[in-house]
Amino acid sequence: MPSPLSPAYYDRWNADEQTRIDADVEKYRKADAAVALGAPAGAEVTVEQTSHAFRFGAHTFNFDQLGSHERNERYKALWSGSFAEGALFNSGTIAFYWRPFEPVEGKMRFDPAPEDSEDWWNACPDPKEQRFWRRPPSEPVVRFLEGKGAWRHGHPLVWSNHEWHYPDWLMAKLPKEIMAEMLTDDRSGVSIMKQPMETVLKRLPADFPAQVESAHRRRIEAIAARYADRVDSWDVCNESANDWTAGRLVPGAPLSRSYRFSWLPGDYCHWAFRECMRLFPAKSVLSINDYQLDADYAAQTRDQLARGDRIDLQGMQMHLFDPKRCEEIAQGSELRSPAQVRSQIAAAHARPGLPIHLSEITISAPGGDERGEIIQAEIARNLYRLWFSIPDMAAITWWNVVDDCGAPGEPSVSGLFRRDMTPKKAFFALDRLINDEWRTRLTAKADATGAVSFRGFRGSYRLSWRDASGASREATTSI
Repeated sequence: MPSPLSPAYYDRWNADEQTRIDADVEKYRKADAAVALGAPAGAEVTVEQTSHAFRFGAHTFNFDQLGSHERNERYKALWSGSFAEGALFNSGTIAFYWRPFEPVEGKMRFDPAPEDSEDWWNACPDPKEQRFWRRPPSEPVVRFLEGKGAWRHGHPLVWSNHEWHYPDWLMAKLPKEIMAEMLTDDRSGVSIMKQPMETVLKRLPADFPAQVESAHRRRIEAIAARYADRVDSWDVCNESANDWTAGRLVPGAPLSRSYRFSWLPGDYCHWAFRECMRLFPAKSVLSINDYQLDADYAAQTRDQLARGDRIDLQGMQMHLFDPKRCEEIAQGSELRSPAQVRSQIAAAHARPGLPIHLSEITISAPGGDERGEIIQAEIARNLYRLWFSIPDMAAITWWNVVDDCGAPGEPSVSGLFRRDMTPKKAFFALDRLINDEWRTRLTAKADATGAVSFRGFRGSYRLSWRDASGASREATTSI
């Protein structure tokens, strides 16, 4: 089949761009190593990278829910903290969405119930209609990733989204007349969501702000008590830049009202980081995360850093949910071109040196046929190469791994695997990058002091050689 990507696409991803990407990968993703082995001078040393320092991830939301044991095992084989046959990801994002995680106040879904078992899901005729579809309990997933030696990323702790996150039982603490008014058409001008906060506070129950803050605090405290030492990083606050831009995050305010149709602690993003700084150890990586990749998001992050918030990681989402956008890219659109990607990330980045996590990325296969899969694979390969080359990039997380397993409204053709867990061309494209092109394997000779020097991708290494008696020797190192 002739390439379905136009000459205009390849003009944007031309030889000069590819050379620049290669040079930046060499500069920012590799390091020099000198390891004292005590090997005989001139001995041949085999240098083999065993794991990446860079985090290549995906969410784990379809854990044990794919309809058969065989499919579930193929899915689980994708994660490993070290290079392993069939593995692609060394990091997994774990679902902590509040509404399905705590469907009844005080009853959190850490541990599995019978309806969370693989057998239950295998027998379920309509999995996407179930309330816990894509929302497995946390403990089996955490244990699984621990056993694989993979990075664990919790998502999210605080989010204002009422549809996917905010629990109904917390909203139900409002008087019925207030809840009814919240549903009023905004154009009427009387919705409580549009009235000045000072007016709103006079109309709400006096203890409502305290109830909101207490509920959020209890949730974070319970999660921290269980996972502070077991989950490596957290999206502390998700998608708050819109509220910050609109002036809804007011320092000192007793309550925040979000455009996402929910109520949160006052100045909730700052509040969330303060709570997490109190509850999680210094080794926990605390992240802010957003889809609003612009100067306002950068300014919000800088503002919170200036106020003393420990933001260790800046999350950025780059979804291509609409397959039509991928078709347009294939025909030469500027969207997701090298220049546009670099510019957008630079605008949103709070400051040099702050690590970036591309926390949610989607690339669809327009049409869902072979042509579309070729387009998806080529776009994925080029974007991963570009993202990997950006200096402060620390991690990339593919969102929906399997076709037809996203949330409502997300595309059914954006997976790396078809619904039956057969791999698509995009899987092979990323597998070649992560497990081949970006993996260092070489031989070097020990110098007169018995040391060996080499340059390789950052990560862990196994070095092997024979000593003066001919016996096999091994050592490990990280760069």
